[in-house]
Amino acid sequence: MSLLTSTATATIANGASLSGAVFLGDKVLSAIQMPAGWDAAALTFQVSNDGGTTWNELLDATGTAITVASPAAAKRYEVDATQFKSSLFLKVRSGTSSVPVNQTASRSLILVARKFYPVS
Repeated sequence: MSLLTSTATATIANGASLSGAVFLGDKVLSAIQMPAGWDAAALTFQVSNDGGTTWNELLDATGTAITVASPAAAKRYEVDATQFKSSLFLKVRSGTSSVPVNQTASRSLILVARKFYPVS
């Protein structure tokens, strides 16, 4: 893995829909590698700006949840890194905030993060 990229694991426990917190630090989410087993559900996200005390839904400027609509097991999905550029701490949800989907086994998603270089 390049010095500009790193990986972290977001694990959703058996019977749960939300992963534990993942610290992204000075990098932004750019891809998600789905686990071999996955109970069909969209992916949505929560973020924290205060070290994991307060969590908020990750929404775009129109108030729409940032979503990976229909991820399949054992596939890798690129995400728009600009949508995660202010996210220091991240949680991944199976489903949406209004309709979470509990996974039937522990699921580990690999988060690929990279340095973010804004265009000036």
